[in-house]
Amino acid sequence: MENKLEKNLETAVFGGGCFWCLEATFKMFRGVESVMPGYAGGEKVDPTYEEVSAGGTGHAETVKIMFDPSIISFETLLEVFFTVHDPTTLNRQGNDVGPQYRSIILYIDDNQKEATEKYIQKLEAEKIFSDLIVTELAPFDRFYEAESYHHDYYAKNQAAAYCQAIINPKVSKAREHFKKYLKNS
Repeated sequence: MENKLEKNLETAVFGGGCFWCLEATFKMFRGVESVMPGYAGGEKVDPTYEEVSAGGTGHAETVKIMFDPSIISFETLLEVFFTVHDPTTLNRQGNDVGPQYRSIILYIDDNQKEATEKYIQKLEAEKIFSDLIVTELAPFDRFYEAESYHHDYYAKNQAAAYCQAIINPKVSKAREHFKKYLKNS
């Protein structure tokens, strides 16, 4: 049996509002080995959910995606990311307001930085969004794993009102737009 070390996995770190939404969405894709909710992009060491939620740590709610680039590319992950959240709202996604909910991509290397810049330029040239994209692009530094009760939140709480109203539409949109990349499709 092949283990993850033998697969030559790469990492992507995205923040686009609540990490529950992104975790549920990215877990559906072939080539995505794991999606971990957490905090990144800030100054505080080992922040808690309560500290990040208060908005004073500088961190955003993010997901750390481990993926096999021979199955799904970083560019495809970017496409999914920009489809399932609004990259034009500064420090907000819907009713989630504050810097902890900002749109952010923490690039691992220059290839990811260049791919992201190129993709944003393409979206803006094609006028995909009526407003300018405000997604922050920053070098990856540290990722702090979220508390265990945040892991697989959607899978464990699909009947919850937040999951029904906020996460379901994003998951449905991803399923509709990216059928050929989904697991079990």
